[in-house]
This record gives sequence, C-alpha cells and structure tokens, in this order.
Amino acid sequence: MQRAFAEAKAALGFLTRLPVPISTPPPLADAAWAFPLAGLVPGFACAITLWAAMTLGLPSLAGGLLALAAAAVITGALHEDGLADCGDALAAPGDRARRLEIMRDSRIGAHGGLALIVTVGLRASALAALGMADMWWAAGLALAAARAAPVPLMRLLPLARADGLAVYAGQPGWGRTALATGLAVLLMAGAGLGGIAAFLVAGMTVGLWAMLAKRRFGGYTGDVLGMAEQLAEIALLLTLAAFI
Repeated sequence: MQRAFAEAKAALGFLTRLPVPISTPPPLADAAWAFPLAGLVPGFACAITLWAAMTLGLPSLAGGLLALAAAAVITGALHEDGLADCGDALAAPGDRARRLEIMRDSRIGAHGGLALIVTVGLRASALAALGMADMWWAAGLALAAARAAPVPLMRLLPLARADGLAVYAGQPGWGRTALATGLAVLLMAGAGLGGIAAFLVAGMTVGLWAMLAKRRFGGYTGDVLGMAEQLAEIALLLTLAAFI
C-alpha cells in the first residue's frame, strides 16, 4: 500500500503542477497505472468550473472554454504542448529525423497552432453540450479516463529516440498497463452506456494514432503520448455529447 501511494503521488506530481512532496520518486513507468487517478484532479477542476458557469447562466461555449482553462491551469497544458508539437511534426516534409527535430522545437508553427485551435474548439463544444444537459460530472470522468491513453503506447511502441522524457519514463509492465486501462473503463462506466461507447471510440482513436506515430516517427516520444491523451479526451467528450 505504501508503494502504491508513492506511485500515485508520483503520477500526480508528473501530470499536474501541484506541489507533491516525494522524497524518493519511483520510476514513472511504475506510476503509470495511477494516471487516471491523477487525472481526477484536472477532471474535477474542469467539471466544477463547467457546473459553475452553467449555474451562473454563462453562455455554454464560454463555460466549456473556462472549464478547459481550469484544467490547463492544473496541468500546465502538458498534453496540449505535445499535441501542438506533433501537429507541426506531422505536417513537416523530410525524413523521420527531420520530423523528430521539429517536434523537439519549442516554437509552435502554423500547423501546431491550427491543431490547438481545432481541438480546443471540439472539446469546448462537447463540454458545452454536456453542461447544457446537466452532465458536467461526466466531463470530469472523461478527462480523468483520458490520462490512461499514453500507458498502452508506452508498453507497446518502441522509443522514437534515444533520449528525452520518454526514455526517462521507462516502460510499464503489462499489469500496470492493464490496471490503468481498467481504471479508465471503470471511470467511463460511471457515465453509463454512453461512457462505455466513448471508451471504445477513444480506444480505436488512440490505436490509430499509435500506428501513425510508429510509421511517421518510429515510435513514441513524450509529445506522442501527449497527443494520445488529447485524442482520447476529444473522442470521449464528443461521444458522450452524441449520446445526450
């Protein structure tokens, strides 16, 4: 139990900007099973902000954007950064090495910026629909469950480069990968049939992204994992909104 608690704290410290005191942090791969649990924190911030916006009578889209902003404050926009970098790298001409070089560049190009605009718009619109249907709580479940998306990629894909965050993180075992996935299933089951359907759609979306990442980049990087989380989040929210 003590080890599990330390791993959960490590997951929270990695996925959020909250000050989490850890004397001897465990390997990130060992903490990967707790990513969905750590995701409850930004998920809760998103859900409560969405509820408050709807209660105050704000426009639904404004509520969705504010809810995303609340989650981004908690996470430091960690996953959005990965999405923008992947957007630029995917559109770049040249070979695999060139794409990885562009992905590492901290500057955001036109394709990365456009990817952020489109994906923020999709998530905010879905959150607006959930808020209007008084399903703000389901938004929190979706954001938490989406944090499990990077874990299977860490287990199944090779590393795209010999250095960087992904190398530091390590590779989770099959048990931790299954536990992270199982927690995501349990979270989405809380949203009923729509939640289960959303999980299946998100799983297929992340699977397609994994195949594309292997083809274009040779495997995964930290940015590829961030993109996986964002795609899962979009798929979960849009599917939930479609079931309203």
